[in-house]
Parts: sequence; structure tokens; C-alpha cells
Amino acid sequence: MIHNPGFLLTILAFVAVIGPLVFVHELGHYLVGRWCGVKAEAFSIGFGPEIAAWVDRRGTRWRLAALPLGGYVRFKGDMNAASQTDPKWLEMSAQDRAESFPAKPLWQRAAIVAAGPAINFLFAILILAAFAFLHGESRTPAVAGMVQPGSAAAMAGIQPGDRIVSLNGRAMSTFDDIRLYAQIRPGEPVTILLDRKGQVIEKQGHVGAVSEDDGFGNKFRIGRLGIGPGEPVIEQVGLLRAPVVAIERTGQIIRTMVETLGQVIGGDRSVKELGGPLKIAQVSGQAATLGLESFIFFIALISINLGFINLLPIPMLDGGHLLFYGVEAVQRRPVSPQVQDWAYRSGLALLMTVMLLVTFNDLSSFGLWERLSGLIG
Repeated sequence: MIHNPGFLLTILAFVAVIGPLVFVHELGHYLVGRWCGVKAEAFSIGFGPEIAAWVDRRGTRWRLAALPLGGYVRFKGDMNAASQTDPKWLEMSAQDRAESFPAKPLWQRAAIVAAGPAINFLFAILILAAFAFLHGESRTPAVAGMVQPGSAAAMAGIQPGDRIVSLNGRAMSTFDDIRLYAQIRPGEPVTILLDRKGQVIEKQGHVGAVSEDDGFGNKFRIGRLGIGPGEPVIEQVGLLRAPVVAIERTGQIIRTMVETLGQVIGGDRSVKELGGPLKIAQVSGQAATLGLESFIFFIALISINLGFINLLPIPMLDGGHLLFYGVEAVQRRPVSPQVQDWAYRSGLALLMTVMLLVTFNDLSSFGLWERLSGLIG
């Protein structure tokens, strides 16, 4: 039986996950900024009180802060860590303006901002490519090797040997496609197109819903059709194809994130399923107990998650900046400072609300509220 990791291991694992990923993200901004001739005044891992710092020969202050929940690069011309433009940048000397962020062409500013999420995706792709090269690629056909009695598949009339052509119009090439599609849609109606001995048949049914325990005491609801694969097929992956497999897997993960977020926004999935830093810390510790490969794979997932979240069109995030640049490209002038200020304030309020929500969810999943109510009662 797997036990929950100790507190110290959880903290160390969390730092080992978040610290490098934040550094990689901010390094993307920093490197492209340097390539574009922008001076970085500060490179911070974490927020809040400064624990350690040093200044390099270019005048960049590299700092480690007390709260390791993010980081930032403050370029010349930025007013704060959120990269809001300092209105006083126009008062700088010609030399200082030349190496300031606001003075750069639109495409360079967009490239600097996009580099953070992009390098998170690249980092994950490198990890997944290594896994593909070492372990191969699952190409098990989308065929029902067995059908569990009483399952959603059995009630829909699926029989062993049927090849699943599509689910709700989405093509199923491998058995993994079926699993990935079903697992985030518990209880949803599904139109199943299958090939039975050369005859194409359409079936109507629902994805089954089961409650599972991950071995660490965390219960969650997941979708299952109730079919098992046939003989597994694992293809060896060469060095040149490994990045292609990794990009495909990254795309699948991002699509799952988009669909899951859409379910939450649409009310089809409870907001209680959203997790925050405390949950990441807990799962980091759990992943560390499963071995080095599981821990590295978890880092890749969080890296993709970090890149995806930062691309959301919310002011304060990279996606919000890119949204402003898109508007600037269309209207041929920057968004007014008043609109930007209002948007940043609104974005900060939204992010703080989400952080409070996910922290509440995290504490709830740890059973804190039940314990408190027991003490009060």
C-alpha cells in the first residue's frame, strides 16, 4: 500500500518542481529580451522578501524571494513585476530608451512575452521525447479486446472485436485515444461509430462514471466505457521521430486542458475539481514516491500546465499582454493607459479570486473543514 509522503518530502518535491519551471519560464523572457536588445533590470524567482541576490556585469539583479509561487523579469521601462509600462520611460535618455522594453517594435515585444510559455512547452516536449525514445509509442489499435459486463460499452451494444471508429465524431486511431476521450467525460452521452467485421454501425450510449482512488487517499470521478484493449502494440521510436511523438502528446494534453476548462466554465464540471499550489505540492510529493521517471513526467505535465495558464487572455498573465498587442496590431496604436490600468486591476482581482478558490478547494480536499466542524461541533 502506498502511503502519503512526509511533509519534508512534499516541500522538497514542490520546490524541485516549481523552482526549475519558473526559472525556465522566466529564462525564456530573459533570453529573447537580450536577443532583442532589452535590458533586464531584475530576474526574480519567487515573490515577496528577498532571500538572496546578486548583480551581474550587465546590471541585472538576480534574486531569490521567499514565496516560490512564480517569478518575473522586470525589463527597463517596466513599472512593476506585471510588466506594466512606466509612463516615465519617455523621459529617459536616448541610450536608455533604446534598450527599454516599450521602445521595441510590436513583434519583438510579442516575441519576448510569448517566449515564456513557449519554452515551458519546449521543456516538456524534450522530456516527452526522451520518454518516447526510451519506451516507444503505444499504437494499440482502437479495438475492444473485451467488454466488461454491465458497463457503458455493454449497454451500448459494443462487442469484443469491434473497432471504435469515432466517439461523438472524433476519430479514434489508438486505444489511448478512447481512454483520453472518455476519462474527462463521465456520464456524458456519446455517439459511437464502430466497425464490426467490415460493417459500419452507429450506437448511442453514455460514458460510464466511476469513482477512483489514486492510492494516496484522493478520490475523483472519471469516465470509463468499460472496454479493454486487445494485444498491446508498442512501436520503437527513433531519435528523429521522438520530437514528433512528443509534440503530438503535448497537443493531446493541451486539448484535454482546454476541454476540461470549458467543462468547468460551462458548468459541466465542478469548480471543486480545480487545484492550486497546495494540491500541486501534495501531488509533487506523491509523484516523488513513485520513482524518478514518474516525478520527471509530472514535471513535464506541470510545465505544459504553466505554459497553458500563462497564455490565457487575462491581464497580468502573458496571454493578457499578447491580447493587448493583438489589439495594438489591429488599431495601429497601443491600448490606452487608462484601459490597461483598469484591465490589470480587474485581472489581478480575478487571479486573486481564483487563488482563493483553489486554495479553499485544496484545504477542503485535505479534510480541514471537516476537522474544524468536528472541533466546533
